[in-house]
Amino acid sequence: MAEEPGDAVPAGQKSSWTQFIKSIASFSGDLSSMTAPPFILSPVSLTEFPAYWNERPELFAAIAQARNEEDRAVRVLKWFISTLKGQYTSRNESMGSEKKPLNPVLGELFYGVWPDKNSRGTSTLVVEQVSHHPPITAYHIANKAKGLSLQGHNAQKTTFSGGSIIVKQLGHAILTVDLPGGVKEEFLISLPKLRIDGLWYGSPYIELTENSYIQSSSGWLSTIEYKGRGYFSGKSHTFKATLTPPPGKHGGTSTFEGQWDTVSKNTRSGAVFTDVTSPKEEVTVRRAEDQDEWESRRLWGAVAKGIRDGDFETASREKSKIENDQRQRRRDEAAEGTTWKLKHFVHEDNDPIYERLGRFYKAVPPQEDVYVFQHNGPDLETDA
Repeated sequence: MAEEPGDAVPAGQKSSWTQFIKSIASFSGDLSSMTAPPFILSPVSLTEFPAYWNERPELFAAIAQARNEEDRAVRVLKWFISTLKGQYTSRNESMGSEKKPLNPVLGELFYGVWPDKNSRGTSTLVVEQVSHHPPITAYHIANKAKGLSLQGHNAQKTTFSGGSIIVKQLGHAILTVDLPGGVKEEFLISLPKLRIDGLWYGSPYIELTENSYIQSSSGWLSTIEYKGRGYFSGKSHTFKATLTPPPGKHGGTSTFEGQWDTVSKNTRSGAVFTDVTSPKEEVTVRRAEDQDEWESRRLWGAVAKGIRDGDFETASREKSKIENDQRQRRRDEAAEGTTWKLKHFVHEDNDPIYERLGRFYKAVPPQEDVYVFQHNGPDLETDA
């Protein structure tokens, strides 16, 4: 059933919302450069989003317990599918609909930890905004006890088409699994495309579209096809994932399908594959007053409070202060002939793992640059 127009738009802001949608429809180029009305903003910065990769840390840790390469590929797929609800539907449930995240500033940081429970090991998170034009967020998640690490970077290219906002996610993630004997297995994870619908009703929501892939260095390939609710029929947030063995290797193809925000099944056995109806485990972070001035929740504290309180005038004013400060920093750097020095990541022109694993399948995008993780921030495991 279609939602009533303006369900998520404050009564006093409906005319502003209509004007905003009209400006989107007539805009050419990347929509991320547009300034959104304060009432559509989320109180959360994009630097916090990599935490969604590990909000079911027991599934991440379980990858290390796999019996063989096929079992490991299944467990990686299960963990990945189970991250999608957190990443794309649940982040603004309390606010009624999808909101636009705060655009991070260059050098913005986010640190977090998932403490050890039930011998799953401690997972740590380091995120840094490594570029502002274009905006790129780099992240690293590690569970040292289980020999697992995830490194990646993400950016978005946003356009308007057919009444929807289309978000092409740029970047990729590499999951590395330490095996006995000093051997490592790697998984190249590509990112799905997003479609934001419900704009004309004032109640935006996300659907995933097209395909994404998980390619293992052992040759196992997961191809994930996303489908959403159509205008007249269909279920929201559906997917079909096909896991195929390496060329020339004996073993059949496995298929899993269902809804990535609720339950999916193994199509052959009928057994439940993913079930994300249980509560997730949010990342633990230090109190904002104990954070560095560049850490997200301290940096955006006044803006976030204004948004949550519905005080959009204050939110807009505080947001402008941060943005103006950033513009002045860039001008000062240009005048001094200097550039911003990254804290945790180093830029490389190419990613040899991406190049090597991308050869396994034809759908891999062209070679990308990469931001390589160098060292930790605070002693996150000790803090836990």
